[in-house]
Amino acid sequence: MTGKAREVADMMERRKVDMLCVQETKWKGSKARNIGGGFKLFYYGVDGKRNGVGVILKEEYSKSVVEVKRVSDRVMIMKVEVEGMMINVISAYAPQVGCEMEEKERFWSELDEVVDGVPRKERLVNGADFNGHVGEGNRGDDQLMGRYGFKERNVEGQMVVDFAKRMEMAVVNTYFKKKEDHRVTYKSGGRCTQVDYVLCRRCNLKEIGDCK
Repeated sequence: MTGKAREVADMMERRKVDMLCVQETKWKGSKARNIGGGFKLFYYGVDGKRNGVGVILKEEYSKSVVEVKRVSDRVMIMKVEVEGMMINVISAYAPQVGCEMEEKERFWSELDEVVDGVPRKERLVNGADFNGHVGEGNRGDDQLMGRYGFKERNVEGQMVVDFAKRMEMAVVNTYFKKKEDHRVTYKSGGRCTQVDYVLCRRCNLKEIGDCK
């Protein structure tokens, strides 16, 4: 993340992004730091070589941060007051396919606990690298996802869907029809996948105008 911090800040300024959830920051520590361009990064990491999560926001909004809870190097939550509304932003990084099941279960348990702790009257947004594919089409899961996912669902993607079910959340990306390039979130060696998702509470889904 160190060498890319300014690059990310430049991208946020260019695309007019006010807040961004980041994963695999690989910065050790529990701090907040300016990364240039008028942006501030709140982050948490245990190992400088793996994992790490963070939230980047415009400095003007950093003054409105009410609370930051750094649960682990895979889960953190920030509470921000924007125009009188409390918005809870979760940045999460799920274990990869080859990780032990114990590590995966610990991650989902942490995330469940964090979501459960957010009052229903407050807004909740989860920006995460879930390392899973929820798949194209909603296969009877139309209450929590739309038809515009990507390719086939895998085991890790099913974990995302199960999480959304039990937490009464929606996978926002899948509700908006986009070109394939705008659905793909990871490219490597000619392989394209969608592993990054934005989730919100189902009751607030209509408040979102677009997602890509």
